[in-house]
Amino acid sequence: MAARALDARVRIYRVVRRIPRGRVATYGQIAALAGIPRAPRVVGAAMRDCPAGVPWHRVVNAQGRISPRRRMSGMLTQRILLVQEGVPFRGGRVPLRTHRWPGGGDVSCGSRSR
Repeated sequence: MAARALDARVRIYRVVRRIPRGRVATYGQIAALAGIPRAPRVVGAAMRDCPAGVPWHRVVNAQGRISPRRRMSGMLTQRILLVQEGVPFRGGRVPLRTHRWPGGGDVSCGSRSR
């Protein structure tokens, strides 16, 4: 993996670790906070290979839905984990208006190297 891609993943995981219990963030939101705006797919790829301790289940798509996966069990696991944290679903969506993490506090992830 190229150093630049590895650096992006480190920043993504740093941001995702800050999402508090009972809140969610979108792929695009994580990308922006990690310093790679307009790159939600990079966040999605990073979430597929999450190390232990990264609350991957707190990342949803822009509509508040759990993104489709090859294995349905991963989608079910994500929903169960979110419900256990008190995150509701309405019509298959997390109500982002009330449960989206605003990204407050120190979410700086360092500067991007070019």
